[in-house]
Amino acid sequence: MSGEKSLKVALLGCGTVGAQVARILIEDGGALAARSGASLELTGIAVRNLEAKRDVQLDAKLFTLDAEALIDSADVVIELLGGMEPAGAYIERALARGASVITGNKALIAARGAALNAVAASTGAQLRYEAAVAGAIPILRPIADSLAGDHINKVMGIVNGTTNFILDAMDSTGAAFDDVLAEAQALGYAEADPTADVGGLDAAAKAAILASLAFHTTVSSDQVHTEGITEVSAADVTAAAAAGYVIKLLAIAEKLEAGISVRVYPSLIKRDHPLASVRGAFNAVFVEAENAGDLMFYGAGAGGNPTASAVMGDVVAVARQLSAGAPLPHGSADSAAQLIDFSAISTRYWIGLTVFDEPGVLARIAAIFGEHGVSIESMNQQAALGDGPAALRILTHRGTEAALASTVAALKALDAVDTVLSVMRVEGN
Repeated sequence: MSGEKSLKVALLGCGTVGAQVARILIEDGGALAARSGASLELTGIAVRNLEAKRDVQLDAKLFTLDAEALIDSADVVIELLGGMEPAGAYIERALARGASVITGNKALIAARGAALNAVAASTGAQLRYEAAVAGAIPILRPIADSLAGDHINKVMGIVNGTTNFILDAMDSTGAAFDDVLAEAQALGYAEADPTADVGGLDAAAKAAILASLAFHTTVSSDQVHTEGITEVSAADVTAAAAAGYVIKLLAIAEKLEAGISVRVYPSLIKRDHPLASVRGAFNAVFVEAENAGDLMFYGAGAGGNPTASAVMGDVVAVARQLSAGAPLPHGSADSAAQLIDFSAISTRYWIGLTVFDEPGVLARIAAIFGEHGVSIESMNQQAALGDGPAALRILTHRGTEAALASTVAALKALDAVDTVLSVMRVEGN
């Protein structure tokens, strides 16, 4: 291409995703140049171990241990190391000298995204991180760009493939959580230490990023109310299925009159809701916008090739803007987040408990709900086995989190209640 701009690209990290990004840059150089208006030269790959086995055969001359020297000679830096440091320092170094950065580092962006965007804005560099949320699914650019002229009211999604694989397997097979987790680890869907996934921390970082972009503000992961799936039992999943629901770990960012609510927790959704059909390790994000209406984005949420696709989408977008000579910072906050207290949100509860099968028990339980201003939508009781307690599942109408939580506390103190087995929320219509 005559007059084509040449951009030097530095890659930090050559793991599962990084190796595929390197392959695409090398193999598809001509096509990428045609699409972006700039030739992309991979000048080097910074790694921690020069001798480590790679998923892709690459020229050994590309590898270096000197990440800083590589950054200082690059126009575009792709950070795929993960973790807070040294990744954070590397990104800041690149942005400070005017190099644009593409990253998939969700934890770092959720914690320090606003500060890094400020550095980018000060130098005219770009910071893009499509790969940080939902793998191959293009969700951040549509929110930041395509829906920039609309008002987003709610973003609700399945953004962690590990937990979706586990909950889907429990739903389809009836297996217990621990058994399915072991299977997920054997298949490579779950890490040896799965805490970040099953504890909801991974989804919380992604929820913070989604909220920040959707509502043009700054939300960090430590501001997200977070609950994981470790307490979800096979009995919960079976009872939910019998009632026409499926359990999913949902990341929810919602704009309400009083402010913004960002939360992650296992939730029941009706089987006819679009998110209920998301199976295995796939991800999906449901967006409710004032003018566009309801939108759903679905696809592979992890993996080398899918995530590399998201990275390369950002690379081409950056290259196009640099080629045109008009780079723009990606992701800006209009104001500080007005987060409402979690206790003030309105939700519905699905409560499982065992009660002693004796006269007047249901009336006493119903009275507690009434005392706390919570209305019961339905109550399903299973007969007691022998002299043991009977199982009861109660679905409430919408109420504040504070009122519902106090109701559960009162149920636990009632002598007619043997055990409160589980408490989950109900989302969707």
